[in-house]
Amino acid sequence: MKKDLGSVLALYPTPLTVVGTMVNGRPNWVLAGHVGIMGHDHIMVSLAKPHYTNQGIRDTGVLSVNLVDESILQKADYVGCVSGNKTDKSQVFEQSTGQNGAPLIDEAKLTMECTVEDIYETKGFDNFILRIDHTYAEESILNEAGKIDFHVFKPILFEMPGYTNLKTGGIAAKCMTLGKEKQ
Repeated sequence: MKKDLGSVLALYPTPLTVVGTMVNGRPNWVLAGHVGIMGHDHIMVSLAKPHYTNQGIRDTGVLSVNLVDESILQKADYVGCVSGNKTDKSQVFEQSTGQNGAPLIDEAKLTMECTVEDIYETKGFDNFILRIDHTYAEESILNEAGKIDFHVFKPILFEMPGYTNLKTGGIAAKCMTLGKEKQ
């Protein structure tokens, strides 16, 4: 028998990301676990309203979404522990500038550079609706067909309510194969 937990968000885990944007002329980074897919070329990043980063996203209209793996997890966690209002986080990561002007984490094996198309505000959160303009991937995580191989990349996942970072594992099944076996 299932127990009613009330209005509990249960769509976890989600990819752990670091969002980068320019704030007052300097790169700033924030850890973000509230991200979602809105189609094949759009995503959403939800950040609490008090985040310093939100100002830069609103001012510039561009940002990077850098997926976290174990190699950058410690630095990613750090930028989630300190506020850009009090700490200059611009030099935490080696970085370059994307084609749209967003700061990109060079150490991140997978980065999307995005343009803000809309901002949907909810109580306490700015939800940035983003068009993916460029996706940058290290060749080491691409398969023979030039597609991202997540079994090689192994992104970190964020889970609530335990505030835990999870490692990705093996394959349970190829998508849309188990149902065909039943027929």
